[in-house]
Amino acid sequence: MPASIPTFSGFAFVAQPLDRADPLRDDADALARHWPRARVLVLDAEGLAYADEHGQPAALTGADIGPAPGTAIFLGLAGEQAWFCVDATQVTVEAPGRIDLRRAGAEWPGALSTAFAYARGMSWWQARTRFCGVCGGPIAFRRGGFIGHCAQCGNDHYPRVDPAVIVAVSDGARLLLGRQASWAPRRYSVIAGFVEPGESLEQTVAREVHEETQIRIDACQYLGAQPWPFPGALMLGFRAQADGAQPPQVDGELEDARWFTREEVGAALARDGHDDGEGLLLAPSISIARALIEDWYHRG
Repeated sequence: MPASIPTFSGFAFVAQPLDRADPLRDDADALARHWPRARVLVLDAEGLAYADEHGQPAALTGADIGPAPGTAIFLGLAGEQAWFCVDATQVTVEAPGRIDLRRAGAEWPGALSTAFAYARGMSWWQARTRFCGVCGGPIAFRRGGFIGHCAQCGNDHYPRVDPAVIVAVSDGARLLLGRQASWAPRRYSVIAGFVEPGESLEQTVAREVHEETQIRIDACQYLGAQPWPFPGALMLGFRAQADGAQPPQVDGELEDARWFTREEVGAALARDGHDDGEGLLLAPSISIARALIEDWYHRG
């Protein structure tokens, strides 16, 4: 075991975030001045980003694209350079390849994959906010893409994220992991679920763990968060304690749940994503789920 406990980190989509430069969203003239030199991420209807022949982000500027589409989303600033994202259907430029966000999280520099995750969440929200949920009127986007305004009833609509808890439950010696039927054989992960109206995060942790495994936790502690735009979640990471005498039981949502020993988890971490056909498989290294498992393991 290492002598010191590592900082809770290592997952994707949180490194070197852009300065969101909120005041600029109201300044259409300033955004127009920034556009020609701006870095632009182009995303297609599936949320894939334009990439070069090496799978890296296509180095496109506003000048490469031409006039800014009305649906261009102002993401913020990196130093003096503005960043935008645009819908591929609104531009005429092409690129040799496309890349999905999970692959980008593993292969792109942290700042770039973080910007991609931000763009992915915003573009997904815009694509699903075409009409007003109050009156059905058409939506026009304002403030650099951050407000959807209904011309018919005047209501404004704002970007949404869905908060979800994800929790490493331990009895001190073992870690509680579950699996969904759709996952690869032998893959298990920590317990997760969405926050419901009227709940605190701690209440959600207790409810989700019990609903999915029938385990009742004694206490929990917040550790950190990860944007997870698949399509629009924010994963809020916890660790929790429970009495290991409680046998996990599943009822529909999970296919299986069980307690795993430190030796079993350590062997899975040592495989580092390379499936040798035996033993436990864990969540990918880009995820907060993996970080929670590693945090539990290294704490001893």
